[in-house]
Order: sequence, then structure tokens, then C-alpha cells
Amino acid sequence: MATQPDSGALPQDARIGRTALRVTDLAEMTEFYRTVVGLTVLRQSETTAVLGVSETPLLVLERDEDAADRHRSAVGLFHNAFRVPSREALGDALARLQDRWQLSGASDHGVSEALYSTDPEGNGIEIYRDFPRSEWPAGSDGGVQMYTRPLDLGPIEAAATGASELPAGTDVGHVHLEVSSLDAFRDFYVDTVGFEIQATVPDAVFVGAGGYHHHVAGNTWNHRAEPASGRGLSWFEVVVSDAAALETIRDRLAAGQYTATELDDGVAVTGPDDIEVRFRVES
Repeated sequence: MATQPDSGALPQDARIGRTALRVTDLAEMTEFYRTVVGLTVLRQSETTAVLGVSETPLLVLERDEDAADRHRSAVGLFHNAFRVPSREALGDALARLQDRWQLSGASDHGVSEALYSTDPEGNGIEIYRDFPRSEWPAGSDGGVQMYTRPLDLGPIEAAATGASELPAGTDVGHVHLEVSSLDAFRDFYVDTVGFEIQATVPDAVFVGAGGYHHHVAGNTWNHRAEPASGRGLSWFEVVVSDAAALETIRDRLAAGQYTATELDDGVAVTGPDDIEVRFRVES
């Protein structure tokens, strides 16, 4: 499928900001993301923990002790993807997963090398680093070609430095969703929000801004059909560079008949599958 034209597209520097998870055991989840993933606890209360890197918040944990387990048929989070700036940082993440938790997968995607795991409440996690953009395989439709091949862990293990925390420059590179309909996913994230299609594989679409391989992905691999609910993804955030870009998003949401809710620092909307997406200006 061809990449969408630039008209109406998100700004080139749009990116993912924070993601939020609804959790039942706040203490356990906070400890996991601190000691295994390597995030720093920035703020914490009885009901919320905010974790990040170098004072930049990346993950919000929201306690809801009554939240039900995510139903096996419910859509929602496939994984949160933390992007590290170097192979050394990826090697350190691998060491923490191997020493303190479990590695569930490792892949070479052509555009990146990625490690996979699952947190104590079943949320998928990816920790990855990008290859230089000049090395990304070009797709036949103007986007990028992504694939999944086994990742040689030897060079990554050799690059580890022993660091216990994710380094400065780490961010949330993308959010990958399990959705009920790829048509609805494209209608919202491409036609309404303004991401551009960067790659497609069977039963999955990858969209991004500024030519990035993907900021958001949607798949129907597990044929989930029930709306998101219970434990798991609460919301995630798209950050734009200026107020004019945010206003354009407001207008497009209204034109798409999505009801936006004003927040102190931006706007929130419930998109397809009852997944909340927030938009704000870079601070």
C-alpha cells in the first residue's frame, strides 16, 4: 500500500511521548520496570508511579486493584517499545533480562534489532535500537521494508557495559497495538490523525511520521474483537512540536466525528477499540 501524501500528514518530528498502563500491583510493576527494564522512578504515590530516563517521563503506572485480567479476546497493547541509543545499551538490557527476568524473543527487523519480554501482568515489552536510516531496506511503495529474522545475540552480549539503568536518549520509539480491524486502524491513525503508512506485512500495518519506520503499529494476528478493558494499556501519547500542529489535530478529530476531551496539557480522544490516545505540544 502506498505511503500517504504529505498533505494532512503529521509534522516530521511528531513522536510518541508517554504510555500508561492500568495495573493491579503497583509496587511489583514499579520494581520490575526499575530493575529489569532499567527506568528511573521519577514520581510515586499510592495510586501512580511515573518512570522515565534523565527526568523525562516515559511510562505511567496507574493502580486499579479491581481491574480485571485482560480477556483473551480483548484488543489492546501488543507491546510498548523502548528505544535505546546504542548497542551497548541494548546489551545491558539483554543482561538484565537474562539475569533478572526472561527473554521471550529477539529479532532483526532490517530497520532495528529488538529484544522482547512480558512484564509481570502480561504486557508486552520491546527494547530495541535502530540501525542508521541509510541502512533501512527500501520498500517497493516508498516506505520501508521490515522483516523478522533471528537476531545474533553474541555481538549484543559482548557490547554490554554492566549498566543497571537505561541511558539518556532512551525514549518510547513506538506503540504496537492489537486491533479488531485494520481498516478502522488506518481510518483513524492515517486518515484522521495524519500518520503515514510506512510498511505492511500480512495482517499488520506500520505507520509513522517523518519517514520513521513506525510510531504506531496495528495487527490482527490473534483475531481479537472485544474492546480494550481491564488491566493493560490505559492510554498513550503523541507529541507534536507546536500549538498549530495540535490545533490541526483537533480540527481533524472533529471532522472525523471523534469527540475530543481537553486536558491540562493537550487533548485526548477515544479511538478505535476504545483505545485512548492523547496529543500534546512538546514541552
